[in-house]
Amino acid sequence: MATLVIAEHDNKALNDATAKTVTAASQVGGPVHVLVAGESCKAVADAAAKIAGVEKVLLADNALYARMIAEAMETLILSLADRYDAILAPATTSGKNYLPRVAAKLDVPQISEIVKVVGADIFERPIYAGNAIQTVQAAAGKKIITVRATAFAKAAEGGNAAIEILPAAADPGLSKFESEALSKSERPELTSAKIVISGGRGLGSGENFKLIDKIADRLHAAVGASRAAVDAGYVPNDYQVGQTGKVVAPELYLAVGISGAIQHLAGMKDSKVIAAINKDEEAPIFQVADYGLVADLFQALPEMDQELAKRGY
Repeated sequence: MATLVIAEHDNKALNDATAKTVTAASQVGGPVHVLVAGESCKAVADAAAKIAGVEKVLLADNALYARMIAEAMETLILSLADRYDAILAPATTSGKNYLPRVAAKLDVPQISEIVKVVGADIFERPIYAGNAIQTVQAAAGKKIITVRATAFAKAAEGGNAAIEILPAAADPGLSKFESEALSKSERPELTSAKIVISGGRGLGSGENFKLIDKIADRLHAAVGASRAAVDAGYVPNDYQVGQTGKVVAPELYLAVGISGAIQHLAGMKDSKVIAAINKDEEAPIFQVADYGLVADLFQALPEMDQELAKRGY
């Protein structure tokens, strides 16, 4: 049978995590289908159909799925489950919300946050805050899998999949969307930015994060933070990178005033290039950094800002 990927989107655009999950699904085996569930989301389905390796796109366009509420998504996915050997979703807030419900209803163990497909039923996933990689083999039967998208390459475009229209599944009536409060920023979203600059407790205050903001604006980078900086109230929770925050894998990750606790490293160690600025030469962050500068950040950041200005950034 085939493999089903649940698309991540905002009803307008397809999230890159979907194309990366398609890569993982292709390695699991079988024809790959993508489920797009949302409201007024035909453009998302069209984008999914263009992903190379996708054989079919299932479009469930209904107000019931506008916010991808877990109970509604569970009912929809279960109505399709018999068609598939494996069901995959990105390990995003949404994927972590509805897919465990599906696994529970199917009475199968979920395999969470895989970073590598070894075989059709063998996978690797991080444990102990990313300090160890566990190899797991799925039992016979249906496989329910969340994918750490940062570990997989984005599937190319060039596909021309057929789009099948699905009726909405029954409304379980267990929950409904009330409201949401989203942070607004002109900077790139943290998990999709090519450059991320994160600050830690070494900055000393939220006011001092302005030093990072200047550099981020010049480089069109996203701004992150360690848990220590968030707990100290320097920046909001949605800045947090780490085991209990967001997992990022940008082309460049710059850690400023961050010691490098294992919980933070778990959220950024897959970055292509890691650079760090810290006055403590024994800071653990230097053990994973490709480039390290032992310096006072309050001197180094203004100098960096001036140098970038000279170079026209």
